[in-house]
Amino acid sequence: MSFRLKAAIIAAFALSAAAAVTASDMSMAGEAIPSSVSLSGDNALTTAPSAGAKPAVTFAAPREIVQPLASAPKADNVSSTFSEMQADSLAALVDAQGTPEQLDGEMQCLAGAVYFESKGESLEGQLAVARVIINRAESGRFASSLCGVVYQPSQFSFVRGGGMPPIRTESRSWRQAVAIAQIAMADAWDSRAEGALFFHARRVSPGWGKAKLAMIDNHIFYR
Repeated sequence: MSFRLKAAIIAAFALSAAAAVTASDMSMAGEAIPSSVSLSGDNALTTAPSAGAKPAVTFAAPREIVQPLASAPKADNVSSTFSEMQADSLAALVDAQGTPEQLDGEMQCLAGAVYFESKGESLEGQLAVARVIINRAESGRFASSLCGVVYQPSQFSFVRGGGMPPIRTESRSWRQAVAIAQIAMADAWDSRAEGALFFHARRVSPGWGKAKLAMIDNHIFYR
């Protein structure tokens, strides 16, 4: 091989090496674009090299990826809770209540007391009766359950022989009593006799030395 040919080959090899170094420097300063990227954990970046290629030596910082949250689908029929209901009146709140297929024992006692003590009276009067029973159960001065309060001896005149008379469960009065019991239990509407523990019919005068809170329909309520 002649001296000139050997010199040309050495020069070409030097130029090729210089180009490779320059390309390497450029890839470190710029943004690498891996062939396949997957995100896991806190933006951890994993690159998968293509077949036959050597793994990359440097990795560009991963871009921040923001994915909008998909809106939750709305059901066609959503049962409203008391917290979601907005009623302008107690009557509207009563109308919004669905009648449950079955009532547990406590709700049976509460609704039964509302039914027998105040059916035919205003909804405000029925609510006040329900709240008295709940207040008693929570006061520590009476029985600790609603049924215990209702069936406590000598407290409610409709209780006879340790039980309630039959209830016309198909009547509007019963449906209202159940709705009022639900509202009272959820404390979803303020009673005009809030905090009352006692009441009696207007036609009697027991001479109680108690604080009078309200007179609603046929009852007077006391603390």
